[in-house]
Amino acid sequence: MKVRLFLLALIISVSAFSQNNETIISGEITDGSRQPLFGATVTIDRNIQATITNENGIYRLKNVPNGKHVIKASYMGLTSESKEIHIVGNKGRTNLDLNFTLTEKIESLQQVNLHGKTEKRKIEDKGFSVNVIETKVASLRNIQTNELLNTTVGVKLRQNGGLGSNVEYSLNGLSGNSVSIFIDGIPMSMYGSSISLNSIPPSMIKHIEVYKGVIPGHLADDALGGAINIVLKKGTKTMFNASVSYGSFNTFQTNFNGLYRFEKTGFTVKASAFHNYSDNDYKVWGPTIVDIGLGGTETPITAQRFYDAYRSTGGMFNIGYTDVKWADQFFVGVTASDDYKQVQHGAFVNKIPYKGRFLESDAILANLSYIKKDLFVAGLDINITGLFGKRNRIVNDTTAIAYSWTGDRATDYKGDEYEYTWGSQSEQGPTLLHIKRIVSSFRTGTSYKINNNHKILLNHFYSGTDREDSDQMVTLLENTFEQTSDLYKNISSLSYELNTFNNKLKLNVFGKHYRQKVLNTAPEFNDDETAVVNDVYKSDKSYNGYGFATSFTINPTITLLASAEKAIRLPSEIEVFGDAGENVIANLTVQPEISENFNLGFRLGKFTIKKHDFTISSNFFARNIKNLIGLPASSEDSWENDELVQYANFNEKTTSKGLEFQLNYNFKKNFGLNFNLSRLTLETTNRFGNTVDIPNTPLFTMNGSLRYSFKNVIQNKSRLNLFYSNYFTDEFLYLNTPGTNNTGYDEFVIPRQFIQDFGCSYSFPNKAFVLSFDVKNMFNKAAYDNRSVQKPGRAFYLKLNYSINKF
Repeated sequence: MKVRLFLLALIISVSAFSQNNETIISGEITDGSRQPLFGATVTIDRNIQATITNENGIYRLKNVPNGKHVIKASYMGLTSESKEIHIVGNKGRTNLDLNFTLTEKIESLQQVNLHGKTEKRKIEDKGFSVNVIETKVASLRNIQTNELLNTTVGVKLRQNGGLGSNVEYSLNGLSGNSVSIFIDGIPMSMYGSSISLNSIPPSMIKHIEVYKGVIPGHLADDALGGAINIVLKKGTKTMFNASVSYGSFNTFQTNFNGLYRFEKTGFTVKASAFHNYSDNDYKVWGPTIVDIGLGGTETPITAQRFYDAYRSTGGMFNIGYTDVKWADQFFVGVTASDDYKQVQHGAFVNKIPYKGRFLESDAILANLSYIKKDLFVAGLDINITGLFGKRNRIVNDTTAIAYSWTGDRATDYKGDEYEYTWGSQSEQGPTLLHIKRIVSSFRTGTSYKINNNHKILLNHFYSGTDREDSDQMVTLLENTFEQTSDLYKNISSLSYELNTFNNKLKLNVFGKHYRQKVLNTAPEFNDDETAVVNDVYKSDKSYNGYGFATSFTINPTITLLASAEKAIRLPSEIEVFGDAGENVIANLTVQPEISENFNLGFRLGKFTIKKHDFTISSNFFARNIKNLIGLPASSEDSWENDELVQYANFNEKTTSKGLEFQLNYNFKKNFGLNFNLSRLTLETTNRFGNTVDIPNTPLFTMNGSLRYSFKNVIQNKSRLNLFYSNYFTDEFLYLNTPGTNNTGYDEFVIPRQFIQDFGCSYSFPNKAFVLSFDVKNMFNKAAYDNRSVQKPGRAFYLKLNYSINKF
């Protein structure tokens, strides 16, 4: 109650404090085809005050006094436009919208080049091996955020099946827990399985930052292979966006997000929600998809998955203030979600599938965010985000009925239907496991810009998980002995940024301090079994890391980049405490991974030749990893995992080296071509002393895409966009081999893949409605990512998107 009263008093007082006389004029500047103009100039009263538009064509003029004013918008090669406004007797903070549309000068015959850096280019020029993915075009198509990442150089999506299946992201060959996923700097794992990247539509995302190998200090995390940071839109203009799509396998997806701001007070309400559903009943084939008949005869068949449905629902609601004196943004809110997932098989596609094993989870989390630039003094910025709440998960496996890939009851060698003697689909026996977690995560970032050349950043990240497990299928006595498991980590970073030689040289030097605490309490009988005592394991360890990133701009079209880091990756909750639902047993003594990461690259462009634009970039990388966390060496000579596995450290060093290349080309803003490739080695020493490739890892990938846009199709001011994408993955083994000779392991090879997609979108003249149609895997090729788990074949999707920025 005291905290609530304090927050209420704080909001009331700062609201009253902010009620002074201040008018803000903002708006959007577009060209004749309604495309936003980056770098357009906006002046007031003959340059008394001036600003330029950002990459979204948005400008903002602050502290405009009462009276008559002339606002002028201009852009090289386009006609200027002026508008007169009259501000009379405004009190408090007032926001006025003023939009401009600039048309092409008829008499302008010569080409004019405007050199400016978008936010995307500014991030990519800091020296890190980073790709910034913009989502504006993707938000209008029926593609998911995961698919958007899969087209990025050096990124490989690893998905075990269709919608809702387990997803991992490989960055330069490293995947799993070596890659951290963030939503505005908060680890996505904190939100639970209900919220995934596919739950966040591209329309809600401002951009995606993909860091490979070297992670900047402001993210302050223990990612070793890289990090993916989803930056959500933080606009303060009233808006609404909604979309609905339907397609193959009874796949239905809908979402909306909206924001409403009260102009006089700055009080802002924003909300978003999503719902996803799919039967995932696509067809599969292969050596393990068989119909077992009398006498155990196995007949290969093409089967339809019959127990793989997925549903997820969630939403976020926030209230707060935007663009007020005391905060650029301040929000408190709640996030809630739940999901349901049927399980068709285990880690591998077995000859006898599951039917009756399913997972359920839910989460409810309180969240807080506060952003303020120039706090107290110019150059001092602060950013605080956090969440706290509960997550629950249920693993339900209580039926012993056996099924065949035909979808019918399985029969034994006599032709009789049978049930498993162990009483469940998994051989571990029946379970109704409840996993309860209390989670918390907070990130604080403070930066001070001393001047245009020097900047200091201090960041801290905390996360904690308190977990309890119980199983209703075991005895009351066994549940009494359930353990409690707590895991906490604190990561601090201090960074220094240097910008010198007329912005040509940029340097970022940082140090990180890692601390992890483990507390595990396991009740057990004493030696004479007369009393229950707690077996307590405690660990509190600290580690240090450091690194740098630098770039040098030789001229506006040639930039050299280099970065290096000693990175630490702390063990995850499942690696330490295990997870009965995933058949993982605990290893309380597992040690962190330590890696030396190096990147060296260049960026050429943007080159403009008449109406042709293109950019070329490349990056060389190397990783030396100690204490790699993985499965024990005793399973290396078996293609099937045991029912129970345990994560452990490997004493051998793992090395990775590789090359990335990317080409982007555009013509007249109507035609676009993108191509990228990634080639690498990822090797370790196995228990036989031989150097072998890490299994289940593609080492050579290529992606390509084409885009063409037609104006005024059917209707004036409409736009038709055509898209084509392809994905090439070279063959790879999903099993460790004893040596360099792979003879006899042909059945464990994931074959070479070339998957092609096609799509189109139609934007109506009012720009509010966009209709899109997509064909995924249009030639119905077998597609795999992990082990032998096949992904969906040919699929068709239709999507309607509606957006409005003023109402």
